[in-house]
Amino acid sequence: MLDPETTRHDDLRSGSGPWRPALQRPRGQPLARDTRCDVAIVGAGITGAFIAEHLTAMGLDVAVIDREREGFGSTAASTAMLQWEIDLPLRELAGLYGFARAAEAYRLSWRSVAGLRRLIEELALPCSFAPRQTVYLAAGEIGLRELQDEALQRRRAGLPGDVVDGTGLRGALGFDRPGAIISPGSAEADPVALCHGLLMTATRRGARLIRDEAVGFDGTNLAAAVCLASGHVVEAAHLVLATGYVMPAIVRDALHQLASSWAIATVPQPAQALWLNRALVWEASQDYSYFRTTPEGRIIFGGEDESFADPKRREGLDRDKTEALRAKLHALLPLACLDLDRAWSGAFGKTADGLPLIGHVPGHKRLLAAYGYGGNGITFSFLASRIIGMLIRGEERPWFEAFAIDRALIRK
Repeated sequence: MLDPETTRHDDLRSGSGPWRPALQRPRGQPLARDTRCDVAIVGAGITGAFIAEHLTAMGLDVAVIDREREGFGSTAASTAMLQWEIDLPLRELAGLYGFARAAEAYRLSWRSVAGLRRLIEELALPCSFAPRQTVYLAAGEIGLRELQDEALQRRRAGLPGDVVDGTGLRGALGFDRPGAIISPGSAEADPVALCHGLLMTATRRGARLIRDEAVGFDGTNLAAAVCLASGHVVEAAHLVLATGYVMPAIVRDALHQLASSWAIATVPQPAQALWLNRALVWEASQDYSYFRTTPEGRIIFGGEDESFADPKRREGLDRDKTEALRAKLHALLPLACLDLDRAWSGAFGKTADGLPLIGHVPGHKRLLAAYGYGGNGITFSFLASRIIGMLIRGEERPWFEAFAIDRALIRK
């Protein structure tokens, strides 16, 4: 049996976001005896919820295991900007893997946002979902010329987006930057409500939610098994690890690292303080700021990332980081009221190439995992559910290599 690391949800985030749980939400129950299923999923956050919904739609018997309240771990720290644009620009990703592979990754991300939109509409999930444009702002060393080159690469890949210069940007949106790429096809949602809606759908199809802690698991034999703190065992044909930023040592990859991010949510704003169409806004720099609105007109503003995940160190910076975010918000939106409704921070996983780690855990044929989403958390969670569904059916696709856990970072 393999021992997972022991990290509580309080280590993953501090403070609280503006999200509200559904009026009816799923609640896990302890096991009374050992059990079996087709697929055991460790983690009842947004990734586990997408996987549970998809696998139950495939007709599989699913058990979802989590030691915490469903959706109240790292999912509750998400800002839920459902973007198809990836942290690493297309032109840089093409420099690592070649244009064809990089463009396919971007197109898969685009289709993932479209797919989760269809799913939310089909299931009528009450999660404040709204389609949004994105505004990719010039920042740091990335100016108008670099944005024009990025937009050209995207058009070559068949992806949409228009470049506006500083004059056009100020006139349309009020942002004082040299330029931006404005693109359709992204969205926003309430991540906790979305998680609960997906889990409710899965439980109505027969999925079991088990409130317990996984203290050991095995995926090397003819069947996988999860040992729980209660002493019971869940045996399954396949085991999926979807534990957010609590990555067991067996899944660690040289491309992956943990980091910390901070976010604030203002009080509801007057209409004149908000920008056109309430687009998702993020900066074209390595350590970027990002912001969106909520249905009530709050501004959610995040960033100030640091390359560590130690919870005590992160919480020690909460006050300073909150004030830094307020200052950046004021610089970009001088009419906005800076009074805060919420402030929080959390750990997140990212990779050196901006792509997630999804697929089989090397050396463990019954064990699959999904980690390292960076700024595309929920978008890549949806993609992970589809990849894992295909792998469980025994299907392989050439493009799975772009997300393989043991892939190598090789510059073409």
